[in-house]
Amino acid sequence: MNKTQLIDAVAQAIGDRPAAVHAVNTVLESIQDAVARGEKVSITGFGAFEAVDRSARTAKNPVTGAEIHVPAKRAPKFRPGSGFKDLVHQGGRAAVSA
Repeated sequence: MNKTQLIDAVAQAIGDRPAAVHAVNTVLESIQDAVARGEKVSITGFGAFEAVDRSARTAKNPVTGAEIHVPAKRAPKFRPGSGFKDLVHQGGRAAVSA
């Protein structure tokens, strides 16, 4: 599913495409902004978004075998919640609740 398909699914549920576009964009932007500020975003039953610090390291180019330096960086991370993991494991369909 891509962003357009997600918007279509929300629009079908609420019956208003412009409102669905606004809702999906607002949720995604809010999560991105919070994580970029260093906050953790936890959605019960779904998972948690957070920023993590990655140390500098040495890696190898898989084609040439040459060692390259990978600088330290801050990266986004998602950890699925237990409800999400269980749903994926069972191959089921999520029940939508507020």
